[in-house]
Amino acid sequence: MCQLFIDADPAQWTPQTRSFRMDGMVTSVRLEALFWQVLEAIGARDDLSVPQLLHRLYNESLDAGHDIGNFTSFLRVCCLRYLDLQLRGLIPAETRVRLSQLPATDILALEAAARPRT
Repeated sequence: MCQLFIDADPAQWTPQTRSFRMDGMVTSVRLEALFWQVLEAIGARDDLSVPQLLHRLYNESLDAGHDIGNFTSFLRVCCLRYLDLQLRGLIPAETRVRLSQLPATDILALEAAARPRT
C-alpha cells in the first residue's frame, strides 16, 4: 500500500512559494506542488487565475466572519475538500461545470446529512 505514496514523483511534494498581490499588499504562500495543481484546477473551472482564486477565497472567508490566521492550511483544506467532494459525487468531476454555478447550500446540506452523529 505505501508504495503508492513512497514511489510517487517527489516533485509532487516539493514546496513552491508563489507571491501575489492582495488588496495592494504582496503576499507569499508556500505550498507543495500538488496543492498548486489542485488550486489551478479549481480556479480554471471558473476562469480564475490562482491569484484571483486566492484573493476571492480570502475575501469571502473574511466576509463570512472566519479567522484566516493560517491561510496556507486553509488552502490545503480547500484542495482536499474539492477532491473529497468530487470523490463522493457531491460536485461533478466534469471541469466544464463552473463551481460558482453549483447549488452550494444544497451540497453543504447533503454533506451535513451524511456526517455521522455523535
